[in-house]
Amino acid sequence: MIYKDFQDMKLSALGFGAMRLPTVNRDPNGPIDEKQTAEMTAYAIEHGINYFDTAYGYHDGQSEVIMGKVLSQYARESYYLADKFPGYDLANMDKVEAIFEEQLSKCGTEYFDFYLLHNIYEKNVDPYMDEKYGIMDYLLAQKKAGRIRHLGFSAHGRFETMEKFLKVYGKDMEFCQIQLNYLDWTLQDAKAKVELLAQYEIPVWVMEPLRGGALTKLSDENKAKLAALRPEESVPAWAFRFLQSIDSVKMVLSGMSDLEQMKENIKTYEEEKPLTEKETAALMEVADSMLDILPCTACRYCTAHCPQELDIPVLLSMYNETRFSNGLITHMAVDALAEEKRPSACIGCKSCEAVCPQQLSIADAMSDFVEKLNQPAGL
Repeated sequence: MIYKDFQDMKLSALGFGAMRLPTVNRDPNGPIDEKQTAEMTAYAIEHGINYFDTAYGYHDGQSEVIMGKVLSQYARESYYLADKFPGYDLANMDKVEAIFEEQLSKCGTEYFDFYLLHNIYEKNVDPYMDEKYGIMDYLLAQKKAGRIRHLGFSAHGRFETMEKFLKVYGKDMEFCQIQLNYLDWTLQDAKAKVELLAQYEIPVWVMEPLRGGALTKLSDENKAKLAALRPEESVPAWAFRFLQSIDSVKMVLSGMSDLEQMKENIKTYEEEKPLTEKETAALMEVADSMLDILPCTACRYCTAHCPQELDIPVLLSMYNETRFSNGLITHMAVDALAEEKRPSACIGCKSCEAVCPQQLSIADAMSDFVEKLNQPAGL
C-alpha cells in the first residue's frame, strides 16, 4: 500500500468510502450486508488501508452504525475514521450539536480523526457561514477538546462558491474533499479547484475517482487507445493513475461495493505509477469523447426530495442509454416499471435539482426522456 504524509500521520493513499456498501441481495435500496462489509473491512485493514469514511446520510443513516460496529473489532488507534456534518440539508443547520453527538454514538467512538462540513455548494454556503447557527464555532470547539482531530470540508459547488467559503474559513480548514477524476478535470473545473486549494496550502481528498463507476465502462475504442500505452493496466486503474499524478492529492476514497472491487483497487495502490504527458493527453481525449453523458453519480440526494418518489439515478442511467442509442432494451426496462415510477411521472417541480451536487437539469432530462421513449425503438 502507498502511504501519504499528512501532518504527523501516514495515510493509506486509498481509503474505504462507505457510501456504496454491499447490500443484501445486491438491492441498491436494501439493508447493508453486514457480513460482507466486515469481510471487506478485514481485507482492507490486512492490506494496509487505514482510512474509513462515512456520513450521516449514507445508506439512510445506517452506514455510520454498521461501520462503527465493524470497526469496533479493531484497536481504535489502528485506523482513522472520518464523518461529516450533513449541511446539504438546510433543516440540519441549527442541529449541529445534536447531530454530532448522535454520530459519535452511532459510530461507537469518542472522537473522529477527520470531520467535514459536508457538501458546500451554492445553496448552503451562506447558512454554513451564518454565525446564528454557530456551526464553525461548535466544530472548532470540538477540535480543541480533541473530539475532532482534523477539520475539513467537502465541496460539490462551483469554483466561486469554494473561493467564497475559503476567504472566510480557509485558515481553519486542514483538508478538502472534492469530486476529482479525469472527466471532471475540465467538466466540473476540478483543475481550477485543485489550484485554488493549493493557494491555501490545503491538501486534496478525492471523492468519485471513478465517477460512480462510469469510468470503468469505456468504449472499445477508448479501451484500445489506453491499452496501446499501458497494456498491463486495467481501465479503472487509469483513473487512479491520473490521480497519482497530482501532487496535492493525499487521499483517494473509493466507494467499493464488493470484495473483488476492493482487491483490484488495492492491487493498483501497491505502487505509484503516475502518468506521463503522453498518457495524460490520451486520457483527456478519452474524457472528451464521453462528455455527452449526463454525469449522475447516483449519490441519491435527489430521491429524498422527489414528491413522486421516483428513482431518479436509475431513470437517468436509462436516459443516458437513449442518448447513445434509443434501443429496445431501454424501452423494455422502462415498461417494466410501474407507471407512476416512469419518467412521465415527473411533474417538473425541480425539487431534485435543488439538492443535486452535480447541478443537473433533471426535469429537462425527464422531459427529453419521455420524448425519446415516444419514438420507435431501435434494435
